[in-house]
Amino acid sequence: MNSCTLSESDQEHLLEKLDVFKVKGRDKRGRQVLLIIGKHFPARMVSSEIIKKYLEDKVYPKLGAKPFSVVYVHTDVQRSENFPGISALRSIYDAIPTKVKDNLEAVYFLHPGLQARLFLATFGRLFFSGGLYAKLKYVSRLEFLWDHVRRMEMEIPEFVHDHDEELEHRPAMDYGLESDHPRIYSAPSVPVDPISMYSMRCIA
Repeated sequence: MNSCTLSESDQEHLLEKLDVFKVKGRDKRGRQVLLIIGKHFPARMVSSEIIKKYLEDKVYPKLGAKPFSVVYVHTDVQRSENFPGISALRSIYDAIPTKVKDNLEAVYFLHPGLQARLFLATFGRLFFSGGLYAKLKYVSRLEFLWDHVRRMEMEIPEFVHDHDEELEHRPAMDYGLESDHPRIYSAPSVPVDPISMYSMRCIA
């Protein structure tokens, strides 16, 4: 299913129902927090235009005109399901009002994974202007997130806690040395252009 099969109102309702974006809680400096659950994002079912409209109507007004931070939960994000694509992501980012960008002071990126780190290290400064890349802080474990945000005010899904616990027992997953999606059959090895790999697999 893709966005063309849903009406605009249905797409907006889907974003609301899945609770992808939630303004709730504060960080340790008293700033509001915009929590984004990447796994819940219906990338193949909503258009970038609807996302822009939803943010403008439902999210930005809640942030007001005060400094805020973002907690982005990347746990279990897969390119084929949850990632909208680089061009859509850039379009959404470019549409964020300047005053909102200016008030964004920190982005806490939970469970980034090796591919996300490589992609952002290579292309982050090109895609995200206005100093956003410099505000990005990788957080490998929930215990480190609590150093920055107020734990009792955050509603973190159970699957994130489960993944965090698994990482504690299988730390090689952090560095791509061990997959969290075991495969029975391995594909034959073929040369891969690293730039193509980044652009196709993005930050999943």
